[in-house]
Amino acid sequence: MTLSNKTKTVLQLSTIVVTMGALSFAAVPLYSWFCRVTGFGGVTSVAEYGAPTEILDRMITVRFDSNLAPGMPWQFRPEQREMKVRIGEVGLAFYEAYNPTDHAVAGTAAYNVAPFSAGGYFTKIDCFCFEMQVLEPGQRVMMPVTFYVDPEIVDDLEAAYVHTITLSYTFYETDLPEPADNKAAALDVGAGTNVN
Repeated sequence: MTLSNKTKTVLQLSTIVVTMGALSFAAVPLYSWFCRVTGFGGVTSVAEYGAPTEILDRMITVRFDSNLAPGMPWQFRPEQREMKVRIGEVGLAFYEAYNPTDHAVAGTAAYNVAPFSAGGYFTKIDCFCFEMQVLEPGQRVMMPVTFYVDPEIVDDLEAAYVHTITLSYTFYETDLPEPADNKAAALDVGAGTNVN
């Protein structure tokens, strides 16, 4: 059976559309992985072993920025706008979040660092951004981020002369997690359905 030219063209275009859709779907996680590994795009590192053993005499200023995605009803701000730390020294900063609504709201924070060249050297030990946050109606919380600037920054030709790093967070509203009681009940029901 021979396909007509129109049918071949439709099949080729359909294949291109499906391929482009698959590539665009995979692009976000692949780009995110690339940025985490390389620090490209201002993505920070996550500490595997805690703080470094070396603390340099050189100071660096860390500025804190906060943003809300469109539709996110929270109020969100850094407790302080900036702090000075020595390179390699552990810093602790807090962000305040407030839910002024009459219902619970869940949020997830995306983050980046500027300038981009410093992203791979700004290392988080612990951060509220590692997991989803849920605020009850009227709840106000202080959320910590523990970090350091890796001493290896001074050996990087592009990042060695950075004197100020800006850590920026944007909170996005996310779906509320399923209540733990409902999950436990579903597990109990599932466990009790065995028929002999």
